[in-house]
Amino acid sequence: MKATPASPGKTGLILLLTAQMLPLIDTSITNVALESITRSLSSSATDLELIVALYGVAFAVCLAVGSKLGDNYGRRRILLTGVTIFGLASLFCGLSATVTQLLIARTVQGMGAALIVPQILATLHVTLSGHAHGRAISLYSGIGGLAFIIGQVGGGWLVSADIAGLGWRNAFFINVPICLLVLMFSLRFIPETRNDQPSRIDWQGTVLLAIILCCLLFPLALGPVMHWPWMMQGAFIAVLPLALLMRYGALVQQRRGLTPLLPPRLLKLPGVRFALLIAVLFFTCWSGFMFCMALTLQAGAGMGPLASGNSFIVLGASYFMAALYAPKLIARYSPAPVLLAGVLVQVSGIVLLMATLAWQGNALTLWSIAPGSLLMGMGQAVIVNCFYRVGMRDIATRDAGAGSAILSTLQQACLGIGPAAAGALYQHLHQHLNGSYAHAMSGFLLAEALVMMALGLATLLKRHTLTLPSVQAGSGESSRS
Repeated sequence: MKATPASPGKTGLILLLTAQMLPLIDTSITNVALESITRSLSSSATDLELIVALYGVAFAVCLAVGSKLGDNYGRRRILLTGVTIFGLASLFCGLSATVTQLLIARTVQGMGAALIVPQILATLHVTLSGHAHGRAISLYSGIGGLAFIIGQVGGGWLVSADIAGLGWRNAFFINVPICLLVLMFSLRFIPETRNDQPSRIDWQGTVLLAIILCCLLFPLALGPVMHWPWMMQGAFIAVLPLALLMRYGALVQQRRGLTPLLPPRLLKLPGVRFALLIAVLFFTCWSGFMFCMALTLQAGAGMGPLASGNSFIVLGASYFMAALYAPKLIARYSPAPVLLAGVLVQVSGIVLLMATLAWQGNALTLWSIAPGSLLMGMGQAVIVNCFYRVGMRDIATRDAGAGSAILSTLQQACLGIGPAAAGALYQHLHQHLNGSYAHAMSGFLLAEALVMMALGLATLLKRHTLTLPSVQAGSGESSRS
């Protein structure tokens, strides 16, 4: 990759992508440690959902704030602050003696992650152009998705290895030395960038977003267990008026020349709006699938953490290979047909995995689920690549931070809500299908297939919009320091 004067270069790019992997790996690393955490901390199924979901929600809520801080005070500075917080929170996760302590540490860990991720995409968007920019974004999307899989596989190995008798705690301790390496070399190799004109942080929008996500998360996680008391019903119903209030506040701020948390003018862009649809439909199902599949393999098939983690190797390998070729396909054929192909491959993998569950029940092995996992990984890589390329297509350089914040917030909110929503459905099916984990997983996969088919239909209806040329190049503005 040919570096421009303000480019991070190859070493800086490696550091940025390493920092990107840290928080994304921890989105899924706890999935394979669920059984170990249950035994160690006497946690319930609801506790497990919250351990996964609270991280994602805190991540999503603070992302836009993290983006603003990077725009105003320097993206490298905020990146290093986030890495420091993330490393310390990871240490406290590993030291947790109770579920409550772990939940608090995971929440702080999500906040640290939110300071890291938006700086990376914004830095790549601002410092690179042309072929280098496209290649970097492709690596970002490919490695980002792969990190989700690495979390499952690496977490399984770390838990099973039981280094120093620490078990699941090693899945968090491993972050500490990696954070130290990023902190040691980033000052030298990552350029500092910021917006020329600082902008205010929309604290009102941030608080409203946090309330909205909590009104989604806790009813989904606790509602089925508590038999939906009026408080849970009320919280769920409150989501719509709160969302309307947030939109109204954003419009008022925009008329006053201020920049709200989720700028309505950016949400009007065709690429961003369709990326919103992809996020809601795909990322919710994706994180839900990883959570439910891990439970099925461990509780249903009786696999240990290592075997459970290794079961995702095929999915991860196919994802990575497809992620390398997806950008070329998008450049040649445009996003619409490529996204539709990715959805079809994803659905084919889901159907094949359902057939495997119907045939083998709980007697699952790495090799029996490999064919379905292979297709699902390929489809997932293509969809994720299209998400970033479509979402950032219409974003001007001056809006790099805000644009990356919107996409990252949407993605992480859905990744956080996914385990709670999927876990609720999974538990319901498990209770009403004679306690069969295989049947519960099949029911979830059927729901996921229907959601993916809805995404495919939306792609067909909006195919002409998705093929519109990018306006980014004509922005003519730069936010380089």
